[in-house]
Amino acid sequence: MMEIYISTDIETDGPIPGPHSMLSLGSAAYLPDKTLISTIEINFETLPGATGHPETMEFWSRYKKAYQYTRVDTQSPEGGMQQYVDWVEELEGKPVFVAYPAGFDFLFVYWYLIKFVGRSPFSHSALDMKTFAMSLMGKGYRESTKRNMPRHWFDRHPHTHKALDDAIEQGALFCNMLADWQERPGNSKLF
Repeated sequence: MMEIYISTDIETDGPIPGPHSMLSLGSAAYLPDKTLISTIEINFETLPGATGHPETMEFWSRYKKAYQYTRVDTQSPEGGMQQYVDWVEELEGKPVFVAYPAGFDFLFVYWYLIKFVGRSPFSHSALDMKTFAMSLMGKGYRESTKRNMPRHWFDRHPHTHKALDDAIEQGALFCNMLADWQERPGNSKLF
């Protein structure tokens, strides 16, 4: 069964789940050849008793429209995460969670999955794009930032701080990185 790369971006009101909430989740499902096959975006009600972290809320004060977008048509965490699991499980292929950085996005998504659904369709693993870039570029982890990545890895997608827009942008970036990886001798051909 072919892998499907689930490029995911989230928006939050703080650095960790529980004391803070995931406000929005956007995922874009890509085939290895960069075919975008499906998307989902869910805005969440905040967790009971959770509050916005001052530094995160300062960030949102500079992106007021994007923040307001996360507050439209919110769903309960239980209902929204079940909808998300149903969407992932309807895809025909093995889902691989992909994010930049996976350490942040997957932390929230996995916590919400386990707390509100009781399981994860990704098991407990995620593919970190920055680590993948490090191996492709032959640079240290801290040097493997977007500004140091080859320009041909980037398509013309906006980075808006809206979860789905950013998931689509980063999914295309990942697929371009994957194409470069496949060109290297000895690597498997995925498409």
